[in-house]
Amino acid sequence: MSDRQADKDQPNPPQAGELTLEERASMTSGGDAWHLQGIRSKGIPGYMITDGPHGLRKTAATTGAVDLNESVPATCFPPAAGLSSSWNPELVEEVGRAMGEECIQEQVAVILGPGVNIKRNPLGGRCFEFWSEDPFLAGHEAVGIISGVQSRGVGTSLKHFAVNNQETDRLRISARVGQRALREIYLPAFEYIVKTAQPWTMMCAYNQVNGVHAAQDSWLLTDVLRKEWGFKGIVMSDWGADHDRVASLQAGLNLEMPPSGTDDQVVQAVRDGRLEASQLDDMAQGMIDLAAKATPAMERSGYRYDVDAHREVARQAARESVVLLKNDGGLLPLAKDGSIAVIGEFARTPRYQGGGSSHITPTALSSFLDAAGERGVDVDFAPGFTLDDQPQSPDMTQEAVEAAGRADSVLMFLGLPEQEESEGMDRTSLDLPAKQLDLLRAVAQANPHVAVILSNGSVVSLAPWRDKAQAIMEGWLLGQEGGRALADLIFGDVSPSGKLAQTIPMDLDDDPTMLNWPGEEGHVDYGEGVYVGYRYYDSFRKPVAYPFGFGMSYADFELSDVSVRVGEGNTATVTARVTNTSDVDGAETVQVYVAPGAAKVARPSHELKGFAKVFLKAGESCEVRIALDARAFAYWSEAYDGWRVEAGDYEVQVGVSSRDIAATVSVGLPGDGRSLPLSEWSTMDEWRSDPVGSRIVERMEAEGEAGRLPVLPTDNSMATMFMAAMPINSFSVLMGKDGSTLTRYLLDQYRQVPQTGGR
Repeated sequence: MSDRQADKDQPNPPQAGELTLEERASMTSGGDAWHLQGIRSKGIPGYMITDGPHGLRKTAATTGAVDLNESVPATCFPPAAGLSSSWNPELVEEVGRAMGEECIQEQVAVILGPGVNIKRNPLGGRCFEFWSEDPFLAGHEAVGIISGVQSRGVGTSLKHFAVNNQETDRLRISARVGQRALREIYLPAFEYIVKTAQPWTMMCAYNQVNGVHAAQDSWLLTDVLRKEWGFKGIVMSDWGADHDRVASLQAGLNLEMPPSGTDDQVVQAVRDGRLEASQLDDMAQGMIDLAAKATPAMERSGYRYDVDAHREVARQAARESVVLLKNDGGLLPLAKDGSIAVIGEFARTPRYQGGGSSHITPTALSSFLDAAGERGVDVDFAPGFTLDDQPQSPDMTQEAVEAAGRADSVLMFLGLPEQEESEGMDRTSLDLPAKQLDLLRAVAQANPHVAVILSNGSVVSLAPWRDKAQAIMEGWLLGQEGGRALADLIFGDVSPSGKLAQTIPMDLDDDPTMLNWPGEEGHVDYGEGVYVGYRYYDSFRKPVAYPFGFGMSYADFELSDVSVRVGEGNTATVTARVTNTSDVDGAETVQVYVAPGAAKVARPSHELKGFAKVFLKAGESCEVRIALDARAFAYWSEAYDGWRVEAGDYEVQVGVSSRDIAATVSVGLPGDGRSLPLSEWSTMDEWRSDPVGSRIVERMEAEGEAGRLPVLPTDNSMATMFMAAMPINSFSVLMGKDGSTLTRYLLDQYRQVPQTGGR
């Protein structure tokens, strides 16, 4: 079918009411492990859906449903662990557009991703697939995948909804987490993406949230997702996460994957009244609409994407994913006339993606050794170690040390082998393999000019060995073009611009989640509340190896002329000037953090609420403008069951990491003006601080002075202190009948005041 034909109006899809009960039930289960249920006789196609999230993992036609390694070739872009460090939403969207084009060629209607679960603990086995420890960064970056893919007429599946933050017992663990932490940490990335980009589908998590399986959680799937956030798409299960078809449909799950052969249970539930027919119709209609939405793209026969163009996108994405952590003496970029030893098997056998369901067969693959050879750079290579768990070979150590001794500088490629980091298991340590660190120490003795290039999907311990390296590049997992991208950076074609999306701690035991990791007896307590990642480390002034948002460059930058203008409705606009003060082209990321003043609840010392990445030529300058909405200053109040902005002063901090703040501006906000209704359980302090209650208290005191009411004790400081903090229904404890009289007076007067909705 030509593009012109594909653009024609498609036939109207049938309505759920036109299907039989059995057909409606079948629409809410997959056709097979990788296809939607189609009904040819009714004009409903059964399109393919398949894994992402950093490229297309379409299972080859000859393989079974659980084969994770045999898939059609596709561009392997950097996984989220790397791409998140780009802090470049426009680049992420470009990656998304390319992924959507590959889906069209391969006739895939929905690609499963991105995953925006929070990196609660650095040991999480799937951290390489997730974006950040910070929900603002995760949402504002990953939304680009949604927008990019869907701009090509292909759907995405935002996952895993919600609170899927570990692999240990992931199929059944109950994440016990408070409402405030849910709203401030674990849901905002989903919320932002839903409201901004409307993903076609959402994938629910395996785990339970506070004792309810995500696939059966009507509060999560209907009350929050659809009614509160306005989600218009369908919700599918993770593969095998639906344990009760009827309960899940009632809760708002449109699709179980893969099919369990239980359509008869759904039919019977409608017939005996346990499942409302209207609810089944809604869930089935969502599936019909999804297929219709994908039809124009799926009927573009003969479409072919530009393989080379996508490789260039992958290369640029990899360049911006690398974080330069250390560069003493300007070791990098390497001098073009020096001799180079390259040590480490990862230089020859790159670790470019994570293990598990996201494992892609790349269209091409570049190692650093390949890239150096393409440039005509002569290097002295020694593998140094093997990627298995076998003991270190003394001969390999000797070979590496000798190569280092002959060279002017050493590039040492270290990292985590795939078997130590994969979906389905959490890590047990942050340490690199011991044999790699022993080799580093031996090499550094032979040649101190060592640059370490890391390959890992989540942070590794750096503090124990970073003094052995003159330079450190955090390479994460860089996709299929990682080798060429590293060469571009190491040899100075481009300057590093990545920033950490995840704090690198000094020690694993410094992380507050370790108190409850990974849980026990079927549950895990999120006892750290909102203090995840830098929110904890910065609030409690804990030393870290490298802070959130950190990243060096070959260029130098200066932030100046920082100003903040307060707008209507507790909003503000931040303006700053960024200047490249060096003779090297590069990019800097301006980061805006909001620090609350005195607050009625415990709040982190500051939180990321805006960022902008700017590319500047040597000596160039530009102004950046970053808008802060009311949510930038808000916290979730469990008392109000909603977002609250307290009146008062806030600090707006502008810097280049969470601990490198260039300027701080104090702003005063009026707040949202809300107050809780007063009652007999409100304290005297709460009555005095309430705009209505304070006037009633003043009248009560005046009536007391006039002799018409009892008088509160004022000559007894202890009694005054107690009365300020006790509910007014306890006045009788200190005043007997007089106290009860005052309680009745306050409540009677309050009932006579018209209550407004703003309270």
